[in-house]
Amino acid sequence: MTNKQLVIDTVNHKETAKVPFHVDFSINAKKRMTDYLADPCFEDKYDYSLDAEAYGWFDEIKKDFFKDEFGVVWNRTGVDKDIGMIEEAVIKDITDYDYSLPIPDLERFKISIESMKKKNPDRFKIAAIGFSIYERAWSLMTIPETLEAMIAHPRELEILLNRICEFNIKIIDTALSCDVDGVLFGDDWGQQKGMIMGAPHWRKFIKPHMKKMFDRVKQHGKVVALHSCGDIKDVFPDLISIGLDIYTTFQPEIYNIEKVKQEYGYDLTFWGGISTQQFLPYATPDEVKREAVRIVRIMSKNGGYIASPTHQVPGDIPAENIVALMDVFMNQEKYL
Repeated sequence: MTNKQLVIDTVNHKETAKVPFHVDFSINAKKRMTDYLADPCFEDKYDYSLDAEAYGWFDEIKKDFFKDEFGVVWNRTGVDKDIGMIEEAVIKDITDYDYSLPIPDLERFKISIESMKKKNPDRFKIAAIGFSIYERAWSLMTIPETLEAMIAHPRELEILLNRICEFNIKIIDTALSCDVDGVLFGDDWGQQKGMIMGAPHWRKFIKPHMKKMFDRVKQHGKVVALHSCGDIKDVFPDLISIGLDIYTTFQPEIYNIEKVKQEYGYDLTFWGGISTQQFLPYATPDEVKREAVRIVRIMSKNGGYIASPTHQVPGDIPAENIVALMDVFMNQEKYL
């Protein structure tokens, strides 16, 4: 069975002999693993079940400062070398601005998707749009201003969100023209407890745009995936109703995994579950193996699970722990 078919069966909630898995490394974590294993190509030895290609590019304008195509400058001088912090808003007043979204570089994205598809062709192939709706808005105008606009300037905010959604639809159409297997949307809505903007405001400002984008993917018979950190269980029913298939990141410090699996396991495929926040940085390798086995056994019953750390592996996790985790993923017949 190919890895692509393995993921398809999993999303269709069929219990499989092998559980699909994936790991994504931050810059710092990849360096730590490269140094530990003395192998810059260590990932080539891992039989990942899926690959993802994200839309978007950054130009380094000075050391550790990167400008994206939206004109936002990201400061990566701190701990976060992968995304960074925005230097300043490009929309300073939602009621009075002359900013226009860029024209998406669709040809460049198409080339990058085709390149991804040629590598490891047996894998499930995903096109990704990070900063899909809410995150794109706050990257342009800061988090406080975006949240305040939901109350003080809803009409102006809705105009901006509509423009962002239409921008994304062009990217989605390009990805679908390349016959990817699914589209992953990134938009963080959760805190450690509850949602940043609350479920009612999410339903008013965000859900209609997510539905429009999900519908576009579903019309082509492809899989819809969502990355959203934190506690968003209040809107799981909404997301299921508009067509979500795969949810990541699935954090055990936030969700009771047995309860969530029981309640939503027939509707959603969960991707994640091995905590990068409170477990992997502090456990021993043997503890990592035991916990990975426990979580995979719970979550993979009747399919619907992609084994993975809850997030891109950060640089504070010991390489020994990642090696232990990959041992479980790669040698499931030995552990499960």
